[in-house]
Amino acid sequence: MGLFKTREGSKRELVGIFIRGAAMGAADVVPGVSGGTIAFITGIYGRLLDALKSLTPMALLTLFKQGPMAFWKEIDGRFLLTLFLGIIFSIISLAKVVSFSLDNYPILVWSFFFGLVIASVIYLVRQIRQWHIKEIIAIITGTVVAVVISLVRPVELPDEWWMVLLAGSVAICAMILPGISGSFILLLMGMYKVLIHALEEFDIILLMSFSLGCLVGLLAFSHVLSALLKRYESIVFSVLTGFLIGSLNLLWPWKQVLETTINRHGDIIPLVQVNVTPSKYVELTAEPAFLGLAIVCLLSGLVLILLLEKLAKGKN
Repeated sequence: MGLFKTREGSKRELVGIFIRGAAMGAADVVPGVSGGTIAFITGIYGRLLDALKSLTPMALLTLFKQGPMAFWKEIDGRFLLTLFLGIIFSIISLAKVVSFSLDNYPILVWSFFFGLVIASVIYLVRQIRQWHIKEIIAIITGTVVAVVISLVRPVELPDEWWMVLLAGSVAICAMILPGISGSFILLLMGMYKVLIHALEEFDIILLMSFSLGCLVGLLAFSHVLSALLKRYESIVFSVLTGFLIGSLNLLWPWKQVLETTINRHGDIIPLVQVNVTPSKYVELTAEPAFLGLAIVCLLSGLVLILLLEKLAKGKN
């Protein structure tokens, strides 16, 4: 993909990788843009996929036959360690901020996420190098699937360690895809607030389960993703673009809650919601729609990603 750089970097390079990891972590906390998109925009996506693909049984043979240093070099260990430290630092730092914001300023937060997704759609469309009937069908298919998923009546999955492990293995696949947010997948699965809550309270069992699931998903999916991108890049990007367009239905800031339920922690959570206009929202809830601020937040999310893309292009 033309995104590879030298493996032996200076401290300055490692700082840059850490910052990219922190940006990816920030993206993965919010259900609007994926860490994979950030990696793609900032020029490390190819190197990330290569490093993940190198984590194979053959690498373990290198460890036993040639020693730790050869193994570390083969898997691009400095790069992976630095990147994931940045991701973890960002996720832990932002978890409470996101949780507080969703509880107190939901319309503004969802508006910001909405803007992030629109920007991601624009970015992905630019990556589609050819437009034929198959790309158009792929976009329509991705859009329809996402809309149908967003309209399905949600169920509250048990927040047990095995379910969190499964959620991690699925969500991490989205996190490394350029376009689909892993947090958005968690949101669809009803596990987003469970993970945010686990991060807030530092629930070691749930966090370890999620991490293990992520590891399994990464090792399994990185090879599949690399093969798909090499052979069907335009189709993959088209499907992802459609999926993002369809996901806007779920991220619409103004909703009317038709049914609620109480989870095991005693929190009241929406079960069935429908999108409404800002004026209808005011009429139904007697609460302000914050339309002006919502537009500002939406534009902020949109500009943030496009500006990041421009800065990355300028640096490259």
